[in-house]
Amino acid sequence: MAYYVYITTNLARSVLYIGITNDLHNRLAQHYETRGSNQTFAGKYFCYHLLYFEEFTDSRAAIDREKELKGWTRAKKEALIATQNAQWKFLEAG
Repeated sequence: MAYYVYITTNLARSVLYIGITNDLHNRLAQHYETRGSNQTFAGKYFCYHLLYFEEFTDSRAAIDREKELKGWTRAKKEALIATQNAQWKFLEAG
């Protein structure tokens, strides 16, 4: 089974959300469906645009990576995104 650590953002690219899932397509759809909801961080800040993801085969490794990324500074997260998506294009658009 594949596990994904991913980073989403809002339309203005001003907020970053880091999460983990085993179904990236479905998880992005959930973020979109809950946009504007104050029940979740991603919903509250409209973070449903995919900027970056990493794939893992081991769930523990994915969880550890998620925790690591969440501890990083904004600048370090931006640099990571730029390694694979320098233009910060919304990847869910294809």
